[in-house]
Amino acid sequence: MRKFLPAILLCLLALPAFSQQSSDNPFSAINKAGYRRTKGILLRSAEKMPEENYNFKPVDTVRSYGQIIGHLADAQYLFCSLASGEKNPGLNIEKTKTSKADLVAALKEAFAYCDKVYESMTDAASLQMVKFFGNDAPEYAVLQINVGHNMEHYGNLVTYMRMKGIVPPTSEQQGAMPAQKPADSQPKK
Repeated sequence: MRKFLPAILLCLLALPAFSQQSSDNPFSAINKAGYRRTKGILLRSAEKMPEENYNFKPVDTVRSYGQIIGHLADAQYLFCSLASGEKNPGLNIEKTKTSKADLVAALKEAFAYCDKVYESMTDAASLQMVKFFGNDAPEYAVLQINVGHNMEHYGNLVTYMRMKGIVPPTSEQQGAMPAQKPADSQPKK
């Protein structure tokens, strides 16, 4: 119990600050926080992978690193246009952009588009129903699924980065494991 006491006390001290920020819109606030977190780690992931690895894919049946970045950009427009009731611009970034510079820029623009949707969301507005793949869903759910989708593909990016000996942003923040050499450059035993 003694090990957990400092963590419990820290959480209790932080609770009033969080509740003051989100007391009017607690569901929207937590959704925005999740979105900001995924946005940050995805942008750092996009920037961290060297250009020469943007075509890397572990096997032919999966997307390349760059294609995942393009897919994530496309998905921001898809989910946020559905939640906002706007027409999806349908930029098809995954299929039309290939360079790191273009993909990073497209991802930043896609997040800028979503920023407006997340920031304008309130708990009351988030209960509005929208069509989501043929079903009715509250705007909140569409935006929450976007956060989950972002994390799903961050998991892909982490695997690709690890295979290339790159420490992913979430591990780097904690000062965790040092970078490892790619598997193909490990000494043979």
